[in-house]
Amino acid sequence: MIAFLRGRVLDKQPNRITVDVQGVGYEVHVPLSTYYDVGEEGAEVALRVHTHVREESLQLYGFLTTLEQQLFERLIGISGIGPKLAIAVLSGIDSGELVAAVQRGDVARLTGIPGIGRKTAERIVLELKDRLAQLVVPAGGGAAEESPADRLRGDLLSALQNLGYHRPLAEKAVDAALKGAGDATFEAALRGALRELMR
Repeated sequence: MIAFLRGRVLDKQPNRITVDVQGVGYEVHVPLSTYYDVGEEGAEVALRVHTHVREESLQLYGFLTTLEQQLFERLIGISGIGPKLAIAVLSGIDSGELVAAVQRGDVARLTGIPGIGRKTAERIVLELKDRLAQLVVPAGGGAAEESPADRLRGDLLSALQNLGYHRPLAEKAVDAALKGAGDATFEAALRGALRELMR
């Protein structure tokens, strides 16, 4: 699975950019915040990538910040929210503001996002509230620098999802495997998480 791309912006449209990585062009769907910040055509860019696989297609979703990627992955874990709608949410509200709105239970703010009705907004608040505890959002609202523990957790979740496990199940297994594991290596923690899933 593709998890990261570094290259040059070959072409950019709202919600989609093409990244030239040594002569190979990758089409990456992005939220508007990333679109505005990647620079003009020819600029160097480094994107965190979520690879979304369906029967008939493989699509890449790119983000400049860890926070955006984490929010995207939590949003698509909600029943009824696919990648396109998750990108629309992140395009319609700043990441830090989204976290704050969910924590406040501000359904009205979420329904202000194009394409989000009241029921969907309520579901986002209900399902994300507890799952945002691991996200660290600095006072300025931007993305926090990832700690090694956060990076390990993210890598483990990505690996389990790529193996076909649903995110909520993967999160429980990873949290159980990391509890009291100290400075576990990625391989050891992954084995622990897989053991949890086999129970």
